Amino acid sequence: MAVRKLAVLSAGLSQPSSTRMLADKLTSATVSRLEEAGIETEVTTIELRDIAHDIMNNMLTGFPSPKLDAAIETVTGADGLIAVTPIFTTSYSGLFKSFFDVIDNRSLTDMPVLIGATAGTARHSLALDYSLRPMFTYLHAVVVPTSVFAASEDWGSGADQIKTLPERIERAAGELAGLVAVSDRSSRVDDPFALDPSFSPTGGFQAD
Repeated sequence: MAVRKLAVLSAGLSQPSSTRMLADKLTSATVSRLEEAGIETEVTTIELRDIAHDIMNNMLTGFPSPKLDAAIETVTGADGLIAVTPIFTTSYSGLFKSFFDVIDNRSLTDMPVLIGATAGTARHSLALDYSLRPMFTYLHAVVVPTSVFAASEDWGSGADQIKTLPERIERAAGELAGLVAVSDRSSRVDDPFALDPSFSPTGGFQAD
């Protein structure tokens, strides 16, 4: 049986969190779809709250801790990524963005990615398309067409809410599973047009 590596990022700050709950549901649905295709999945879930200090120290010093380095390697070495963030002030959380700020901006080239987000109200649902999707497009990842947003009412007891969220999860999971099934980490190449991460128009010094 073929084996694929799936990395899951949850940027929820509380414990338990609706962000982690959504990440788990997306993971379970994706794994089920891959199993149906005869593909075994090795899943590694990363709670960014557990490495928040490591991320900040890396931003200040330029050097990752062993714990952060392992998380980065897990994400960049995966066949597919599920990334879920809470929405704060109409965009992804600072912790979520900071993690992607410290990884090489070429390391997610051709990576299949499923994006998800949570918030207290459905008014923030467009953040997936104007914040998360552009960021992963900039990183040259392959973002699946269906993104999944869950507001507080989506976890309620209403019949419409119970039906709608699982449908979105299943559709997105099917799209990701299809890409992960044919993903080949060894065939990925760096973007030949990407700037070197150390490039600076000021002669090599990083601006604050």
